[in-house]
Amino acid sequence: MAFYVAVLSLLIWGINYVALAGNCSTARVDLGYEIHEGSYNATGQFYNFSNIPYAQPPLGDLRFQAPVPFDEGNTTTPKPVNNGSRFSVCPQGTPAWTAVATKWLTEGIGAINQSAGYQPPNITTLPPVQYGTSEDCLVLDILSPKSIFESRGTGSGAPVLVWIHGGGYTLGWKTLYGSGAGLVRASESNGKEGVIYLALNYRLGLFGFLSGPTFQINGTANAGLLDQRLALEWIQQNIAKFGGDPNRVTVMGESAGGGSTIHQITAYGGLRGPAPFQQAIIQSGAFLPVPTNKRKEDLFQRFLTTANVSTLQEARKLSSYKLQLTNAIMVGEAAYGDFTFNPVVDGSFAPALPGPLLLDGQYDKSLKVVIGHNINEGIFFTSPFVPTEATFDQNVILVSFPNTNASNTLNYITQVLYPPIFNGTYNYTNQIARAADIVGEALFACNANYLDRAFGDRAWSYQFSVPPSLHGDDVPYTFYQSPNAAVLNDTLAIDMQEYFTNFAITGDPNGVGLPDFPTYWSDGQSGYTGGKVLDLNVSSIEVIPDVLANPRCYWWQKALYF
Repeated sequence: MAFYVAVLSLLIWGINYVALAGNCSTARVDLGYEIHEGSYNATGQFYNFSNIPYAQPPLGDLRFQAPVPFDEGNTTTPKPVNNGSRFSVCPQGTPAWTAVATKWLTEGIGAINQSAGYQPPNITTLPPVQYGTSEDCLVLDILSPKSIFESRGTGSGAPVLVWIHGGGYTLGWKTLYGSGAGLVRASESNGKEGVIYLALNYRLGLFGFLSGPTFQINGTANAGLLDQRLALEWIQQNIAKFGGDPNRVTVMGESAGGGSTIHQITAYGGLRGPAPFQQAIIQSGAFLPVPTNKRKEDLFQRFLTTANVSTLQEARKLSSYKLQLTNAIMVGEAAYGDFTFNPVVDGSFAPALPGPLLLDGQYDKSLKVVIGHNINEGIFFTSPFVPTEATFDQNVILVSFPNTNASNTLNYITQVLYPPIFNGTYNYTNQIARAADIVGEALFACNANYLDRAFGDRAWSYQFSVPPSLHGDDVPYTFYQSPNAAVLNDTLAIDMQEYFTNFAITGDPNGVGLPDFPTYWSDGQSGYTGGKVLDLNVSSIEVIPDVLANPRCYWWQKALYF
């Protein structure tokens, strides 16, 4: 759900990042199924291996299935050499309401007609596609510092930092927010060991997140999450060839990337052994909880109708253009605040929603985690068309939690947890702010509290409160490389990168010259007791109590609306 960053932040603010050109030497790595050729970046002092395929192209009969690894035993001789020049982006989908959200948030509420409501457009043609768009998009990038790459095979290897991008599970790609060169530089500051940076693509929209009982007869739900899982397993098998240690892997993701990481932590309910990573950094982890099979089945049937086919097998034979158009229609015409496609409970990889799994201890407890959320997570995804209680329920509650009528929880949400009282008793003084509180806590911020309480003294939690602290505002700080308009305090950006890279290297974000970052339960608390959170503000970094340790988050975690 990082569309705000993808469009508003990048187009208005203009994030700068170091180009990966200017090379004068190459390096090769034998992956078994191919020899991958990388180039040396003299500016950043690292080797760049771009667009490495980690799975077979998910085309034809492999569409809508779990990803398939390469068979290293049946490669041609000599092995093909891949120089990584084929830049690839998975097919994208953008909800039309995001343009309305950008307009009123940048120009003011008067820029839209509130009384008219929101009407999704009727999409009939495929919008312009991003350069490099292809279904053959399961590729990853690796930046390996010169000292690490050139000493590979001589020791246990260097730590690895893996980026999973956000974008509402319908848009985005591995380099959308930056190359990762800034994080590599930060990892070598003050004589530190350095990290190998890796970023990956995964299938999006209907290509990666179709589901439902009929679909799952011969299709695989959550294929996009399984893409990520295969990439993480690929890292376990291959990262040593680039100088990395498979036992020192930290997964890092924001928005949908953070929500994906939460799903990776709770994968299979923790019943299939340790995760293929040891640590995680979750920034504004988000996903729309999908209640019951009805929505999943309705979306699949709508897919068949829109694509003008009768079965999934027929859909596998469609042109890529036809599938991309179908995806553009289904995502583009989504209700305000919705992205149409999301991870779902599938009975296997995701046996339940992450909240209840974390509550019930069904996750990999050996991990260490850094968890962050922003103050105003929900406003971009909140419908401003909520002048009455009826429109409030229809445009906010029933979009994000469509099963609340059946579960008899709508009244509890709107009258008990977030009552229509605007005198300042609660955290809102108008309907839009009230709606934003519901969306922000239930779909974004409370996820951080679930993880905090699940990991306790193995968790470090922060709150990003640099104004306006909208969803995605912290990403330019994460990928900071040089002063730019998106970063209001360069020192804070550098400190954040130090915390993140320290954690990847040592398992503890603290380091020389940084304000102390305590674990969530550093004083030995447990259960529902609120812990300590590091507040990252434009003028200070200080420890505060967890504002999310509240009855609302405790209620949301139980998923009683499901």
